[in-house]
Amino acid sequence: MDYGGGEYLVPCGKDKYISKNELLLHLKTYNIYYEGQNLQLRHREEEGELIVEGLLNISWGLRRPIRLQMQDDNQRIRPPPSSSSWHSGCNLGAHGSVLKPSTLPDIQVTDADATPNTEAPRSAAAPKSQPEETPQLMRTRSDVGVRHRGSARTPSEQRRIRRHRFSINGHFYNHKTSVFTPAYGSVTNVRINSTMTTPQVLKLLLNKFKIENSAEEFALYIVHTSGEKQKLRASDYPLIARILQGPCEQVSKVFLMEKDQVEEVTYDVAQYIKFEMPILRSFIQKLEEEEDREVKKLMHKYSILRLMIEQRLEEISEGPTAM
Repeated sequence: MDYGGGEYLVPCGKDKYISKNELLLHLKTYNIYYEGQNLQLRHREEEGELIVEGLLNISWGLRRPIRLQMQDDNQRIRPPPSSSSWHSGCNLGAHGSVLKPSTLPDIQVTDADATPNTEAPRSAAAPKSQPEETPQLMRTRSDVGVRHRGSARTPSEQRRIRRHRFSINGHFYNHKTSVFTPAYGSVTNVRINSTMTTPQVLKLLLNKFKIENSAEEFALYIVHTSGEKQKLRASDYPLIARILQGPCEQVSKVFLMEKDQVEEVTYDVAQYIKFEMPILRSFIQKLEEEEDREVKKLMHKYSILRLMIEQRLEEISEGPTAM
């Protein structure tokens, strides 16, 4: 890979830029870390614009169940329009918007005991393999009724159906488990590029697994081992943010979380999260003592000013009587 470059700036968010050379240096470090793995990133230039592309690992950090779409198992996922498309098995419009099916097809149900525990083979445009095995999902059964077809499917038909649908760590769509919570911290990935913003990445991820929930319910967070949590804004580019954070996921990870369930934690606050309660109480005691000292200083200062003002007022009031 050629990591030389020009001097122009690359956008990494609203009113935020980084020089091309600096980004390429971060990218070189990133690829050295993942040498020989499918998480290495590629870069190219189109009309003078630097574009980085590849897989982004995203950890599940959901606290509430998600809903899988109730669609026909026989409905095939359309392949990408060209070999240069970076949307893994997703049917997207020209501007990155998700195309919805025009009609609600009939539902076919695969029995739970026929569902495998490993991820099914993917389409040609999908990544070949996951970088590491992830734990199985904790599932929450829904109250949706089950509708069985008259005749059972053959094993070959079941394999053909599963071949056109992604699983979430081995969890395939099933009426009985269409509402469930992915195991916290389990990892998935999506193939994206550096021009895709946070909302586009969210839609791509939800569409990949046929999740019915709206992308507006979720947000992407960069979570550090120190406890710092940084929310990616709508104008941010998640792939560039990952590159700038560094490749090591033992230091920081990208999490998918609910917007209303997570608060951002700044670096200053995160410094104190890991301390034990006795140490935190000692910090509070020191701060209270410092606060008391500052209060006494201010009270002394303004007491002196008050005496000076009162003395001056007395002098002014005695002046006319003396005359």
